[in-house]
Amino acid sequence: MAGIFAGSLSFATFWPLPKSNIDGGVFSGYDGDNSTVRRKPDFMFKSSAAQVIIAVIPIVGIFMGSVVVFFYLLWNHRRKVLLIKTGQDLKSEFNLLSFSLLTGLLLLSVGSSLTIFFIIIGNTGHGLLGGIIPLSIGIGLLAYYLIKRGDKRT
Repeated sequence: MAGIFAGSLSFATFWPLPKSNIDGGVFSGYDGDNSTVRRKPDFMFKSSAAQVIIAVIPIVGIFMGSVVVFFYLLWNHRRKVLLIKTGQDLKSEFNLLSFSLLTGLLLLSVGSSLTIFFIIIGNTGHGLLGGIIPLSIGIGLLAYYLIKRGDKRT
């Protein structure tokens, strides 16, 4: 049992560890013509407990997020009903211009840094969309902000 932490020090340490060769790979068969040996890295042999945890975490996260959204909507509805019953003003507290400016700047910076990163590492395929999409949404929100700000001045 000396090799318990040999593969990884993460939470999903493989138990028991598969027997590996000298180069650290685990034999998994031959490639086509039997000339080269195909080896799987140690991280591909996860225990069933680790697989269950990996599957349960997103489910629990989605459920808890849904509970938070539900209670936000419920409490916001009750607040609005009480404001109407007491005769108070229901003014909107949401400023669309400030939201579009902030979100546009954030998406523009994230999108441009991701696009530059993907171009530098040479990933010009579909992965580049991970940077171009937030970049273009950010540009669109900033354009909306500039157009609406110009309308308010006149």
